[in-house]
Amino acid sequence: MKVKTILVSQPEPKIENSPYFDLQEKQKVKIDFRPFIHVEGVPAKEIRLQKIDLSKYTAIILTSRNAVDHFFRVADEMRFKVPDSLKYFCQSEAVAYYLQKYVVYRKRKIYVGKRTFSELSPIIKKYKDETFLLPTTDKLKPEVPETLNALGLNWKQAVFYKTVISDLSDLEDVFYDILVFFSPSGIESLFHNFPDFKQNDTKIAVFGNTTIKAVEEHGLRVDIAAPTPETPSMTMALEKYIDKVNKGK
Repeated sequence: MKVKTILVSQPEPKIENSPYFDLQEKQKVKIDFRPFIHVEGVPAKEIRLQKIDLSKYTAIILTSRNAVDHFFRVADEMRFKVPDSLKYFCQSEAVAYYLQKYVVYRKRKIYVGKRTFSELSPIIKKYKDETFLLPTTDKLKPEVPETLNALGLNWKQAVFYKTVISDLSDLEDVFYDILVFFSPSGIESLFHNFPDFKQNDTKIAVFGNTTIKAVEEHGLRVDIAAPTPETPSMTMALEKYIDKVNKGK
């Protein structure tokens, strides 16, 4: 069955040169974007109930751009002036670059990992005397607290934002050839919105082992998986599949 339509369970990319737009043009397929989950901030009064006093921390660990946004939102709500001396430990260059939205980069102490949290931990380890705050979502990967505990740090996790299921009821009678998922939360949202969902001829594309596991646990079939050595990105995996079924390559 040829692929004509794809639904990606994420917001539409803001950059013009997104590989999704290239894929759409090259393969002559229609790609729609719709976040199956979204993030909502936790109000400052709830964060106070978590016994968080921002003035007690000398360093902050930022694992995503959401963490950056919500840390500064909470600081603003608490009328806390973020000190110039605060050290920032960013999981990736993308997170560190995003930090410039809030601070003058060259005047701050910013430490950057490569991509994964395990790659950031050796840098954090060098600063054992700091008091670390980890602003997170309510759905944090267990490897993060496990890694920080193993380093023997003085640190505290606080839920600054929550992952919430989006309302997809308007999609009830809309069908796509491929559905693309990036997290177990996306699968959870699918079944929350459509408890009677049947895969039938719909192809499911997934990114990451935890997402594959969630798909299989719900009795669905994984048709396209990334990353692999051959297809390290989702768009590459989709292109390979479309080439096979649409053009018989």
